[in-house]
Amino acid sequence: MKKPELLVTPMSVDHVKELCEAGADAIIIGEQRYGLRLAGEFNRGDCQKAIEIAHDYNKKVYIAVNAIFHNDKVDELNDYLLFCQNAGADAVVFGDPAVLMAARESTPDLPLHWNTETTATNYYTCNYWGRRGAKRAVLARELSMDTIIEMKENAEVEIEVQIHGMTCMFQSKRSLLGNYFLYQGKALEIENRKEQKNMLLHDKERNNKYPIFEDENGTHIMSPNDICIIDELQEMIDAGIDSFKIDGILQTPEYVTAVTQLYRTAIDRYTEDPEVYEDQKSQWLEQIEEMQQPHRPLDTGFFFKETVY
Repeated sequence: MKKPELLVTPMSVDHVKELCEAGADAIIIGEQRYGLRLAGEFNRGDCQKAIEIAHDYNKKVYIAVNAIFHNDKVDELNDYLLFCQNAGADAVVFGDPAVLMAARESTPDLPLHWNTETTATNYYTCNYWGRRGAKRAVLARELSMDTIIEMKENAEVEIEVQIHGMTCMFQSKRSLLGNYFLYQGKALEIENRKEQKNMLLHDKERNNKYPIFEDENGTHIMSPNDICIIDELQEMIDAGIDSFKIDGILQTPEYVTAVTQLYRTAIDRYTEDPEVYEDQKSQWLEQIEEMQQPHRPLDTGFFFKETVY
């Protein structure tokens, strides 16, 4: 049985080694200037160090170049892609066609993973980008399990699916703290705004707390729950999904490492003996629940919802 790649987001160069030893098969890194919603900031020197460490463990490294680019940054893309290639990156993650055009000019042999986070909702679109140079498509987070499996059956490219962590609900390239939800006629309370860290948009009516993530690319309002399907991996493994992603944004390195170890065990158990996986999966879920922050309940995302909304 084919094992899916376990892709994880490190917080720092030192964290890369921990994740490799915890069982990650690949990591995704980058810097805010070119990548969206990164768990850690990796400048060029950090990227080179991370690639060296990961390759020593025979792991892959993908560099995020999936920001939304304006004219002032387009001219930088050729140089940055050349850096990624020369540093030994195994692939570059992109969403903007400007990256694809720059790659054709400067790094035609550098593998590309198409990731817009929202528009990969059918296999025709995945194949469209595949025929234009993408090796992999990263699926939208709002898809059901049945839809994901159908896309894998018809895709001409590798398929990556997020299986753990928070997701982005809203993004603006402006700083919008205090303005989100104003269309409802009220401003929601923002906790920890003065500290500019661990900020939460508190919706008392729904008893939800939405983490706020700000970087060079603007304001990002994140989901109130974390996806966790460590006990529901079997269908996607059977379907041959190529990569499972754990997103560690706004978490601690210790949490991401521990979760990586549990998913590594779960994937290995299922591919070696499905019955053992069935017997132990509830225990792994309980261990993750014990590690969760109080305001971050777990759910299964859109995997088992009938309606996409």
